[in-house]
Amino acid sequence: MTSVPTVTLNNGVEIPQLGFGVFQVPDAETTAAVTAVLQAGYRSVDTAAIYGNESGVGAALAASGLPREDLFVTTKLWNADQGYDATLRAFDDSLARLGLDHVDLYLIHWPAPGRDLYRESWKAIERLVADGRVRAAGVSNFQPAHLRRLLDGASLVPAVNQIELHPGLQQAELRALHAELGIATEAWSPLAQGAVLGDDAITAIAGRHGKSPAQVVLRWHLQLGTVVIPKSVTPARIRENIDVFDFSLSEEEMTAIAALDRDLRTGPHPDTLD
Repeated sequence: MTSVPTVTLNNGVEIPQLGFGVFQVPDAETTAAVTAVLQAGYRSVDTAAIYGNESGVGAALAASGLPREDLFVTTKLWNADQGYDATLRAFDDSLARLGLDHVDLYLIHWPAPGRDLYRESWKAIERLVADGRVRAAGVSNFQPAHLRRLLDGASLVPAVNQIELHPGLQQAELRALHAELGIATEAWSPLAQGAVLGDDAITAIAGRHGKSPAQVVLRWHLQLGTVVIPKSVTPARIRENIDVFDFSLSEEEMTAIAALDRDLRTGPHPDTLD
């Protein structure tokens, strides 16, 4: 079984550097998919209230027989539930669906700047951390301006900012701010939904290493220090995505992938989604 390295967050909590995301996996299929990833060696699972599959994740975790301390579970607060009291209620609902007494990472899913409630939500999440119900608090899709505004008056610096990140959208300015503030970068859509896998630089590197283009891109993320959560419901692909710890990319190969940055966004822009 593959041993996945961890990244130590700014509060000392360790997160597996490679996990599994369940975005767009129907709840009825989620239990089987999460069961397969746990059997493949993954120990980190990322879900969200809006995905509608927290119950399926919880069922797989309960059936796995794995000790709770060996698992890392992330879920997220949806935009419509932002605000102090609403955040606390939404968290209770997520926890009930997951069948857990705490989560390892709780994220504000989007800044939703038009609602202007993410600072209130953050205060609620700080309370959940103080109460021991959330081990690490973070955000998702926050741009530099959102982060700076959140931190004005905050007690906690987010441990994680989960953002769209892949060779076509490398977000250098945002990652530099993360490094300055001690925030771990976590990548969603790390393969750009397949849009970068045919790039000549990536296919050439894959050929040299005897790996798939997806494995090359995941290795690129790992060598950047990014936490990454690829998604698949195909057992062979699930196993392939975790088989990325037996090779390394050279400096020249990392540079070649860095040259692929082209503002290729596959999801919404964080300034526009409310």
